[in-house]
Amino acid sequence: MLYDNLSVNELGHLTIGGLDTVDLADRFGAPLYVLDEDQVRANCRTYVQALGQYMPQGSYPLFAGKALCFKGLYPILDSEGMGADVVSPGEIYTALAGGFPPEKLYFHGNNKTDEDIQYALESGVGHFIVDNHHELERLDRAAGEMGICQKVLLRVTPGIDPHTLQAINTGRIDCQFGVPIETGQAARFVQSAVGMKNLEVLGFHSHIGSQIFEAEPFCDAVDILLDFADQMRKELGFTVRVLNLGGGFGVRYKESDPVVDIPGNIKALSEHLKEGCAAKDYPVPQILLEPGRSIVANAGLTLYRVGGVKTIEGYRSYITVNGGMTDNPRYALYQAPYTVLPADRMNDQRDFQCTIAGRCCESGDLIQENIMMPKAERDDLIAVLTTGAYNFTMSSNYNRLCRPALVLVHAGQARLAVRRQTFEDLIACDL
Repeated sequence: MLYDNLSVNELGHLTIGGLDTVDLADRFGAPLYVLDEDQVRANCRTYVQALGQYMPQGSYPLFAGKALCFKGLYPILDSEGMGADVVSPGEIYTALAGGFPPEKLYFHGNNKTDEDIQYALESGVGHFIVDNHHELERLDRAAGEMGICQKVLLRVTPGIDPHTLQAINTGRIDCQFGVPIETGQAARFVQSAVGMKNLEVLGFHSHIGSQIFEAEPFCDAVDILLDFADQMRKELGFTVRVLNLGGGFGVRYKESDPVVDIPGNIKALSEHLKEGCAAKDYPVPQILLEPGRSIVANAGLTLYRVGGVKTIEGYRSYITVNGGMTDNPRYALYQAPYTVLPADRMNDQRDFQCTIAGRCCESGDLIQENIMMPKAERDDLIAVLTTGAYNFTMSSNYNRLCRPALVLVHAGQARLAVRRQTFEDLIACDL
C-alpha cells in the first residue's frame, strides 16, 4: 500500500486508520473526504521532533492552512505543538474559532487589504509575513494607530528554481510573491522596514516551491539568505533572528514517487545552516518551516460512487463517479497524479483500462486517465488516495453541486467534522 495507515480487510475492502471505507461511505454518504487524525498527528510530530532536535531553540513548524482548513483541525495542530500559517481573514477566523492561539498565527498574503490588516491586528495575530512596500507602510500606520509594535518577517525571493511544477514554484525572481534579492529591491525593502517605528523586524521569509523531495534546494536557499543577511548586518546593523524557509517537502501520490526522509532532510539542512553561519561568524537564527501538504495529504482520501461505465469503441472507456473537479480540481488544473483504488473490490483483478471522469459539464472534469481497475458496476466504491491536501480547500460549487462532508477517523472511531452541504446552503447568500 502507498501508506502504512491503509490496508485491506478480510472482506477485500480498503481501510484507513483501521476503519472500513465501505462502512464509512454507507454511514456518511459519498462523495466523502476521510481524514486520518492519527496520521495527521504522526506527521506533526515528525516535524516538531526533528526541528526540536536539529535546529536552534525556538525553531518549530507552522501548518500551512491553504492545504486544509476547517475548525476541527486546529485543536489537533495546537495540541501537537504546531504554529499556523494563514493567508486570509477567513483562515484566521477559522483558526480562532477552533481555539488556536492568535500569537501562534503567521499572516501571509501578497495583497492584504486595509480591512485584512485591521482584522488581523485586532485579532492579535502574532506575526505578519510582509510581502511588499505597500503593505509595510500600511501595516506600520495601522499598528501605530492601535498603539502596538507588530512582529514581522519580510518575504524575499532568493531566485532559485527547485525543479518543481511551475504552478507551485514560488522562489524564482519573476514571481508575484515577495521582493527579489538579486535586483537589489530586497535590500531597500529591509532598509525601509527596520526604520519603521511600529514594526519589529525579526527576520526573513522565503518559499521556493512545493513537492520538493530532498534538502538541497533548501540548502541553496539558505546560502542566498545568509549572504543577504550578512550584507544587511554590514550595511544596516540588522541581525536576523528568525528565518522562515517556507514549506515544500513532497508526498507520494504514486508508488513511483520517492519516500521522503523528513528528519534526515531537516538534519542535513541544519548542518548546512550551522556551517554557513560559522563561516560568516553569524548567529544561528531560529528556523521555521511551513509544511501543509506533508502534514495532511497522506492522511486523507476521497470516496466516490460509480455511476456507470461508458466505452467509446476504438478510443477509451470511462468510469464516471458522483464527484469530480468540484471536490478535486487538481487534475483539471495541472494533471496532478493520483492513485485510484477499487475500495470495495481490492482483491479483484485490475484488467480494465479506463479514465475516471467526474459529473460536471466540462470535458476536463477528470480524476485520472488511463489507469487499470476492475470493470466497475454502478454503486461500486472508488477511493482516490492522498487527497488530504488541496482538495477540500479548493473545492467549489460549480454546476451548483454541494461540497462533500469531511469525516475524521481516530482510535477506531469516525466522527463528522464538516457536514455535507445542502441545497439550502447553496442559496444561503442569494437575495
